[in-house]
Amino acid sequence: MKLTLESNLQFQQDAIKSITDLFEGQPMEDSILEYDLKEKGTLNLINGVGNNLVLSEEQILNNLQNIQETNEVEKSTGLDGMHFSIEMETGTGKTYVYLRTIYELNELYGFKKFVIVVPSVAIREGVLKNLEITHEHFQNLYDNTPINFQVYDSRKVSTLRGFATTNTIEVLVINIDSFAKDENIINKPNDKLTGQKPIEFIQATKPFVIVDEPQNMETEKRIEAINNLKPLCTLRYSATHRNSYNLAYSLNPVKAYDLGLVK
Repeated sequence: MKLTLESNLQFQQDAIKSITDLFEGQPMEDSILEYDLKEKGTLNLINGVGNNLVLSEEQILNNLQNIQETNEVEKSTGLDGMHFSIEMETGTGKTYVYLRTIYELNELYGFKKFVIVVPSVAIREGVLKNLEITHEHFQNLYDNTPINFQVYDSRKVSTLRGFATTNTIEVLVINIDSFAKDENIINKPNDKLTGQKPIEFIQATKPFVIVDEPQNMETEKRIEAINNLKPLCTLRYSATHRNSYNLAYSLNPVKAYDLGLVK
């Protein structure tokens, strides 16, 4: 049985636009940064491709306040770091929204490197399944834009080299417990990467970090671990935020009920 996905649900479009409009004014030609990974013994032949943001925090804040006014949510008086929250009631397509936001950020601005951080193995597998199910749908919507997605595997850290060097959309799905401790393989020098720490390949790309169910990642250690990914910004998606940093969009239970999305 083939699943039919709807591409024009207004509340999902509004959630997507609430993130893409944050970067209004970002020139596409400035959104990609090429750099040397400087791996030992490679004569600097390995080039990396990462995200690059040229907008000031002042411009981002101004964009955010315009979005908040449109969406009738409380205006931020200052940027609480580069963290932005999307509130979506359970069952309204949160995962679809943030996966499509990846394509939109690429189409509008040229951004290419994304990390999805999840709190559990079950959610990780669910995200991977969603990536597989929606792949053809998004390929049809976005003119077969090349995309690679993978789940982080500590036994295959060399795949992070590909994440850092390819010039296509790269999506890495990773469990918070895989990188929140110093003793995790990702945080230790690795012979497969000529002595570099695997996490350095992620950090170098300045990824968009998408946090699924961030209320499960509010401990000091987990917050520090997410910041250590060196994200360009952090996008936080949940129905039950503990902290709504720079709330950009809210589809709360009342609104979801009024729209007939939940019973």
